[in-house]
Amino acid sequence: MRKQILVAGLALACFTAFAFNAGAQEKKESVGKSISKTAKKVGDKTAEVAVKGASKVADQTYKGKMAPDGSNVYINSKNKKYYINKKGAKVYLKESQIKTRPEKKP
Repeated sequence: MRKQILVAGLALACFTAFAFNAGAQEKKESVGKSISKTAKKVGDKTAEVAVKGASKVADQTYKGKMAPDGSNVYINSKNKKYYINKKGAKVYLKESQIKTRPEKKP
């Protein structure tokens, strides 16, 4: 009986030691870098959504026109045309940069 307990304890100790060693070898290069990239993406998307929401409420949408990247074009109170980029910044457009939006076919 005593030998069985001793063997079981030894087997448990070896298994635990191997399990902790295997986990130690799988470390990422830099967790801080991946968290930083993810936080930046989330911040950019949050800014984009917030600015687009404010633009839809405060400014007019230029009907039938689109920006060079295919997004909506807005007109502010000073009659300047702009679109919102992926980082949430307003990018003002020249008249030559504004494209006609293709019509949807039914």
